[in-house]
Amino acid sequence: MSEPIIAKRGPYPTEVEAGKTYYWCSCGRSATQPLCDGSHKGTGFSPVPYKAEKTGTVYFCGCKKSAAGATCDGSHSKLS
Repeated sequence: MSEPIIAKRGPYPTEVEAGKTYYWCSCGRSATQPLCDGSHKGTGFSPVPYKAEKTGTVYFCGCKKSAAGATCDGSHSKLS
């Protein structure tokens, strides 16, 4: 698998807690989007750690094309 699966054409608003590390799904296969559930095994993809600096809402990338890594940068608006 060389390209990730587009899980959603938009961000996943997710409540995070300061100091906690979350593992963003980079392959698009996780049933617990936007976070990893281990479904990447054998795909060549790995989860991306995201350490929350403050408690609040983070917009994790759903299209798996963000240049900002785990967080949404609006790349989904350019998908065809």
